[in-house]
Amino acid sequence: MIKAGIVGGTGYTGVELLRILSAHPEVTLTAITSRSEAGLRVDALFPSLRGRVDLCFVTPDEAALEKCDVVFFATPNGIAMRQAAALVAAGVKVIDLAADFRIQDIAEWEKWYKMTHAAPELVAEAVYGLPEINREQIRHARVLANPGCYPTAVQLGFLPLIKAGIIELDHLIADAKSGVSGAGKKAETGNLYSEVTDSFKAYGVAGHRHLPEIRQGLVRMAKGMDVGLTFVPHLTPMVRGIHATLYARLKRDVDLQTLFETRYRDEYFVDVLPAGSHPETRSVRASNLCRIAVHRPQDGDTVVILSVIDNLVKGAAGQAVQNMNIMFGKAENLGLTMAPVSP
Repeated sequence: MIKAGIVGGTGYTGVELLRILSAHPEVTLTAITSRSEAGLRVDALFPSLRGRVDLCFVTPDEAALEKCDVVFFATPNGIAMRQAAALVAAGVKVIDLAADFRIQDIAEWEKWYKMTHAAPELVAEAVYGLPEINREQIRHARVLANPGCYPTAVQLGFLPLIKAGIIELDHLIADAKSGVSGAGKKAETGNLYSEVTDSFKAYGVAGHRHLPEIRQGLVRMAKGMDVGLTFVPHLTPMVRGIHATLYARLKRDVDLQTLFETRYRDEYFVDVLPAGSHPETRSVRASNLCRIAVHRPQDGDTVVILSVIDNLVKGAAGQAVQNMNIMFGKAENLGLTMAPVSP
């Protein structure tokens, strides 16, 4: 059994990790930390886990995380980078669901996250955990940078086109929408029900923290060639889900449907829908799936990709467990075969 600990178990990604790991046949949950809720039973804070998680929250000092096989950081940015080195030295694998290890350029990371990086040496060895691209590197990782939610949906959508070399790279567009849970559990006026419901807005148009992460991934796909990307996120009045509408200009004719079906034929968690489909966020709710449809309007030179995920699962906790399975030599879909929830 894999002994797993979670640092920061009270947020949305934390409880999603608890939900998934509590049903995983090869995992034993050993510690869930929270300074503010230390001593409280997990199922008292999250009644949905009653009968599934029989643990109390503990402080990080009480958690004995060094005795775990893997530790998940479901914490704000800036936490994992201060604690990961000691865990790695103790032989523990670290999976960070925040952004501390995602961007390889330290100066770029510090520019976007407005803090000095505490562990640049770990950034150098960290593996970016998008399994559909980096599966072999993930197998041997000690520090795993779990991708962001927007970057997951966008990169999986663009991947077949960039790898095939059939689109112009200087003017890619990612128009993406997220549910409110993507902003986290913190109480802010902009996230209140009365502020969000019956409304729809763009944000971060001048620049969003996920932009450098997405661009870094696309450049890697393009083998170092420059990529011009316009990324505009939007907030939608729903709890879960990301819908990314992606635009690119074709350089030559190609059977797009076959291209996508071939690229993702062996990927358990990427579902390429039949030609003409329009995936909905509710079709992936509470699952680790990414559903994709590809269109070529009026047979022109513009390709439109529709990519949907659950931001808390394939965009966070589910993908983290997928990565854990790979790191420990387990079947990649172990504990992750749950069907989406509908309605």
